[in-house]
Amino acid sequence: MKRSKTLFLVEVALFSALAYVFDLLANMVSLRIWPQGGSISIAMVPVFLIAFRWGIKGGMLSGLLLGGLQVLTGQAYIVHPIQGLLDYFIAFIVIGLAGVFMKQIQHAINEHSKSKVTAYVIAGTLLGSVLRYVAHVIGGIVFFGEYAPSGTPVALYSLLYNGTYMLPAFILSAIFVSLLINTAPKYFDVTNAKFNY
Repeated sequence: MKRSKTLFLVEVALFSALAYVFDLLANMVSLRIWPQGGSISIAMVPVFLIAFRWGIKGGMLSGLLLGGLQVLTGQAYIVHPIQGLLDYFIAFIVIGLAGVFMKQIQHAINEHSKSKVTAYVIAGTLLGSVLRYVAHVIGGIVFFGEYAPSGTPVALYSLLYNGTYMLPAFILSAIFVSLLINTAPKYFDVTNAKFNY
């Protein structure tokens, strides 16, 4: 049991750091297209991988660490403490709820059904992405309404603004996670994963 907890903590820490690096690179490359924050990034991929390997607890912890790293290193765009909580903690923690599909993915791997694995991965990445999107939209409505063009409803502005980077981020995440899990299923196979937590 001690070894499995250690492996769990090491994997969560490493994948959270990897997610942070992916997000940092995306912010550099995006050339600040989104003035109030946001970028098309594959930062959610490591969080989803942890969620599908370790479940909700691992995914949520990984998301928390990703958000925390962004805040601690000054990468976060925070205008109010509540907005910071929404956009950098809640938004990334809820990505980990994709872990509700962990067992289905593991069973699909055991059945050698790549189509089922892909379907469950898409469902999980969609769930995590939509929940993150909702947190960002709420933050946008409450704290960034002043940036909405004249005559544009604040809610519509926030939905569109956040959708411009969240939709591509979801699509990229679903593709990468599906490819990675279908390429190396043994790391997610419940019968071979000796250290599942």
